[in-house]
Amino acid sequence: MNDSTHPLLHGLNAQQRAAVTTPAGPVLVLAGPGSGKTRVLTHRIAWLLTELRIPAWQVLAVTFTNRAAREMRHRLTDMLGDTSAREMTLGTFHAACVRILRREAEAANLAPNYAIFDSDDQLAVMKQVVKDMNLDDKRYKPRALLNAVSSAKNELIAPDAYPIHTYYDEIIARAYGHYQQLLRNSDGLDFDDLLMKTANLFRDNPLVREKYQRRYRNILVDEFQDTNMAQYVILKALGHEHQHLYVVADEDQSIYSWRGADYRNIRRLREDFPKLTQYLLEENYRSTQVILDAAQAIIAGNRDRTPKHLYTHQPGGDLLTLHEAYDEQEEAEYVAREIRALLRSGREPGAIAVMYRTNAQSRALEEALMKAGIPYRLIGGTRFYTRREVKDILAYLRLVNNPDDDVSFTRVINVPRRGIGAKTLEAVAAQARVQQGSLAKGMMALLHAGTLSTRAHNALLGFASMLKQWRTARENVTVAALIDHVVTDSGYEGYLRDGSDDGESRWENVMALRGAVSDVPNISLTDFLTEVALVADVDELAEEIDAVTLLTLHSAKGLEYPVVFLTGLEEGMLPHSRSMETLDDIAEERRLLYVGMTRAEERLVLSYAFRRGWGYYGSSEPTEPSRFLADLPDEVLGQRQGRRAPQSTPRASWSVGAWGQSSERTAPRPQPEPEYRTGQRVRHTHYGEGMIIESQMEGRDEMVTVMFSSGVGVKRLLAGMAPLEALSEH
Repeated sequence: MNDSTHPLLHGLNAQQRAAVTTPAGPVLVLAGPGSGKTRVLTHRIAWLLTELRIPAWQVLAVTFTNRAAREMRHRLTDMLGDTSAREMTLGTFHAACVRILRREAEAANLAPNYAIFDSDDQLAVMKQVVKDMNLDDKRYKPRALLNAVSSAKNELIAPDAYPIHTYYDEIIARAYGHYQQLLRNSDGLDFDDLLMKTANLFRDNPLVREKYQRRYRNILVDEFQDTNMAQYVILKALGHEHQHLYVVADEDQSIYSWRGADYRNIRRLREDFPKLTQYLLEENYRSTQVILDAAQAIIAGNRDRTPKHLYTHQPGGDLLTLHEAYDEQEEAEYVAREIRALLRSGREPGAIAVMYRTNAQSRALEEALMKAGIPYRLIGGTRFYTRREVKDILAYLRLVNNPDDDVSFTRVINVPRRGIGAKTLEAVAAQARVQQGSLAKGMMALLHAGTLSTRAHNALLGFASMLKQWRTARENVTVAALIDHVVTDSGYEGYLRDGSDDGESRWENVMALRGAVSDVPNISLTDFLTEVALVADVDELAEEIDAVTLLTLHSAKGLEYPVVFLTGLEEGMLPHSRSMETLDDIAEERRLLYVGMTRAEERLVLSYAFRRGWGYYGSSEPTEPSRFLADLPDEVLGQRQGRRAPQSTPRASWSVGAWGQSSERTAPRPQPEPEYRTGQRVRHTHYGEGMIIESQMEGRDEMVTVMFSSGVGVKRLLAGMAPLEALSEH
């Protein structure tokens, strides 16, 4: 039976058939986006079982998500029947490692019934570590320490081998060791341990390693470019003896380095398996040729990749639209208008996706779609006004607006933690019931009664004093300035910005809220809260309805839509300002854009704003179009759209009408000089006297780190906003 008539090969193109029927041995399938990689992987497994007569129990197929594993098992069940699909080991890396460690618990020196700690458990353990080590949790944030430990485990670095170059490194190493001890005391493993323990087991126990080499004689891996070092070591240990390792990958879609993924594992694979056979899947079944040409022009700017020529049997297609908006609000309104026109022309809402780099960018888009009456759903995030940090700030503002708001009082009374325990809150509630009043009234009555312990009294008094100051300030400051007071005085900024990417993302959401109110500087607090309540009232929107999809680019992988809008394509946004330090960071940002572009099937719209409210405190500043856009060839672009900024505003980016030609730029604005210097004495109206221990410019803002006396400790303050006074040297 030849390739064209074999039932397992029916419908496969020549490249796919070659990859499915390749002889046993190490194989690398480089699969471009939309090239049918899942189909190739499932057909390869079926080929192994039916044509090469490999027993199903000898097959290990590894995916990166449970969803992908379920989809693959469903396809294999349809092709082979339930028995074969059930006998093979098919699941995520972590699931496979759990299975191995359960069986080999004694060899791995583990309790047979070891517990697996989730992310909340891990954070709780690290908080205990910080407490046990008498560390300042403001300076040594538990989540930041946990991220450092996770990175070390992904690289298979043990606590006693942690590289120490600075004092902070020494703290991490000690915290890492104590963290592991606490896990051992609880017979627990975290998710990184599942990989590290398995890799170390194969390294240290040849008998166990040989056992699983015999068991899993055929190993297949999906999304290989997303493996970390620990995962690669496991695969190498299992596959190096028999060489039957089959991996599907695409360096151009490696976008998860922040989770430990290392696309360079493809290079390691080539070095460690010199007999590796390589196949390219280049025929695309998703996008038009215009979209593919545009995407390939973008990704060609990256080095250290395998060139691919993506093609489709859908020649031509609509040219890309490139739109310049004045700011993020106008960008969102443009997207909403275009979507409304698409819906009028017969497009279903579910055929349309709007993508962006950070979750904070969804705010303006959500508001514009709501105002236009366009249903939407959010993937990979929570609706902007229901995100925890946004609700926290709004609760503070509502409490300033109405101190008798018990819901808001309960939400923020101890966020961030300020030493107000459960017993104190019970006493406040009891007093409120006695007075038949609000919790705030109960709190004030307790403070006047003087019946609380000194610690509880001072904690409540501190909160009440802040609330009083904010209520006084609201009469004289804008809502944006009031938010500044809240995040600074309450310590909420430090609470969010814990050194993790998640903390920075949440802080960006707070700044997006601040930016929204900055656009209407004269609005009253009451009116602002009313508008937010109306905009955020989306409870009647069912998740299952046909709706436009809003999602971050990191959430877009594996998805596809007939129409895609890619927004916020500016320097500092994509590439993101936190990802511009190294060439590797820039390369990953380029891959992120490439992934977004290749989600589009028929139409792709790119947009950027001339100004964006992305400054440290939501200020709107001129932006430059993303450097990646300059790589787009003229033949893939249709008519440029957009508006010019006001003539009085200096243009600091490429001219839309001259895209692709020599750029004209205005002279850059001079960088402001810092106002404060290290060692300078200052006075803060709330924290008292202190000394500047560091001052640095962040954009056009000056961030100062001050060591205050009187037990206040170290505070990081924005010089332009903080009530600081320089003290005389004499």
